[in-house]
Amino acid sequence: MKVIFAGTPEFARVALQQLLDAGFDVPLVLTQPDRPAGRGMKLQASPVKQLAQERGIAVAQPRSLRLDGKYPGDAAAAQAAIADAGADAMVVAAYGLILPQWVLDAPRLGCLNIHASLLPRWRGAAPIHRAIEAGDAETGVTIMQMDAGLDTGDMLLRSALPIAAHDTTATLHDRLAALGGQLIVQALQQAQQGPLHSEAQPAEGVTYAHKIDKTEAAIDWRQPAVAIERRVRTFDPFPGAATTLAGEAIKVWCCEIDSGPRFPSATLGQILYVNDQGVGVACGDGTALRLTELQRAGGRRLAARDFVRGFTLAPGMVLGTPA
Repeated sequence: MKVIFAGTPEFARVALQQLLDAGFDVPLVLTQPDRPAGRGMKLQASPVKQLAQERGIAVAQPRSLRLDGKYPGDAAAAQAAIADAGADAMVVAAYGLILPQWVLDAPRLGCLNIHASLLPRWRGAAPIHRAIEAGDAETGVTIMQMDAGLDTGDMLLRSALPIAAHDTTATLHDRLAALGGQLIVQALQQAQQGPLHSEAQPAEGVTYAHKIDKTEAAIDWRQPAVAIERRVRTFDPFPGAATTLAGEAIKVWCCEIDSGPRFPSATLGQILYVNDQGVGVACGDGTALRLTELQRAGGRRLAARDFVRGFTLAPGMVLGTPA
């Protein structure tokens, strides 16, 4: 079976690797244009492009796939490359471009999407982040037959994963990426044997996982500790939950809910204690959070006990919310 692959980040690279390892013929890869990255802001190829080049696969990087859009030349070149590939199906994973109808209709079996949630929950750009932020007990991967809507297509395969108490977006991402690769291989192997069974998404339970904005990472100490703890895990590895002290930004990478006594009269954001276990901070509803891993701008992530050796945090100080 010939498969065109469209994807960009590490999540997609894992799926492409599994398709290649399973023996599928991938004549063409679509991925986002190279972007500036790193301290030198040099152009960097996406993880998917890097793997494709290692395996000698043709790569197309259109800025748009709309034939009537801003970059019609890019779209026309991509259309020709897709036609030349003669693929049976297109697999899409975190590609980053909207697929117009001509793309959806191009392969014989259409376009199959690897989506990192149990649809219809968390349609949209940031399903892993939003599942952690919401306190969901589980998430998973859905293999979906793509249509013109936003993650609205029929479901082909669906598999759940529990969200562990200490999962971050980084750790959950890696497990979901591996599961996504396994499921898309399974779906395509089934498609080689006959038509895939599809199921329409239910009308109830639809939620949207809106794209992450850097401004969301500012810690609001008015929230209860349970909500802040989830958001710290949500924004690891990017953009990192942040607070301030005397105008200096501090990132909080790890924390835990302090199950001890409540502090209803404490100022929100006030440091309650500093010890070898961490830095206690007053949160909304009289709750407290113990910060256990911190980072100064330009510094390294440090355990709280090491962080306070080079940065003074003392009971009575009040942490702020970055502007």
